Amino acid sequence: MSALAEPRAPRAAQPAKDPVLEIKNLSVDYGYDEPTHVLRQVSLTLNRGEVLGLAGESGCGKSTLAYAATRLLPPPGLITGGQVLFTGRDGAKQDILALNDKDLRASRWQDMAIVFQGAMNSLNPVHRIGRQIADAITAHVPSMGKKDALDKAADLLDLVGINPDRLRDFPHQLSGGMRQRVMIAMALALDPQVLIMDEPTTALDVVMQRQIVEQIADLRERLGFSVIFITHDVSLLIEIADRIAIMYAGEIVEEAAAQDVYRRPRHPYADGLLHSFPPLRGPRRELGGIAGSPPDMAKLPTGCPFRPRCAFAFDACSAIQPELAPSAVPGDDPTRRVACHLHTPDLVTAAGFEPRPLPERLTTP
Repeated sequence: MSALAEPRAPRAAQPAKDPVLEIKNLSVDYGYDEPTHVLRQVSLTLNRGEVLGLAGESGCGKSTLAYAATRLLPPPGLITGGQVLFTGRDGAKQDILALNDKDLRASRWQDMAIVFQGAMNSLNPVHRIGRQIADAITAHVPSMGKKDALDKAADLLDLVGINPDRLRDFPHQLSGGMRQRVMIAMALALDPQVLIMDEPTTALDVVMQRQIVEQIADLRERLGFSVIFITHDVSLLIEIADRIAIMYAGEIVEEAAAQDVYRRPRHPYADGLLHSFPPLRGPRRELGGIAGSPPDMAKLPTGCPFRPRCAFAFDACSAIQPELAPSAVPGDDPTRRVACHLHTPDLVTAAGFEPRPLPERLTTP
């Protein structure tokens, strides 16, 4: 993980709580005869104008969530339940999972767009980038002529900080960072309301990572779209996200404001992630990391999936599946949610177990 400076102060005006995308109880299986449940009733809400960070170790289901929500999930992936409700500028709601093929094609790139992890694999190597952006535009706006589409492609490149003269370049003539900017430009071609970014900085060096993150933040401020930013590196999200959702083993285990997750993690897994990279400023702190490895999704442990790696596990953790519930720490934001038995003593007592007090490490004010 990369080490970043202390997070910026939160903006004075936070996005209004006006949902533009609501993922409700989304479940996904891989395989047919003996399916593996890789997403289990995941629920998330993205507000208009907001950046929602989605973080977790590799294999926790982050990309699967993005592909399922946009109906780009390849076989043998199968959506087995849930809804993905998109609210348009006119206030009308539609379930992306219920759209027919014609309406789905119309919705893509105009309502929601996605920036994939590997730009070199997403761009066609034998076509110039100007043509690829123009083709994406004319596919949705057939009335636009080729020259107008290329002019708009030039404007989009300029928007993301690339000289429009590079329109005639092939993907291999661009650096990794420039290719990623081209993908961002293409995703913004039709002014979508939601931009999903699937680990867009993974293959880039830390300097370019910083530039891409700042570019996204600037474009969001100027154009007003909402962002789901997916990464395994929590430190990247501190600079850009309004809220952060932490995933583990196909479930959301903590969701809170970005500043709260960074300074006051409440779930043992989130705490472990935050103690896995060093800060560049402030007091020194011990790097604890997380013991063990992510679980096999086909053979999850009983009760809490994080139990075998958790330093605070107790009897109830092996018998009861945790619920995503409000934090039990006094003074926490009431909208903050944590999936941990340390925060649900009533549920633990009702099941016949002795609750465990919250460790001091997870109650930092």
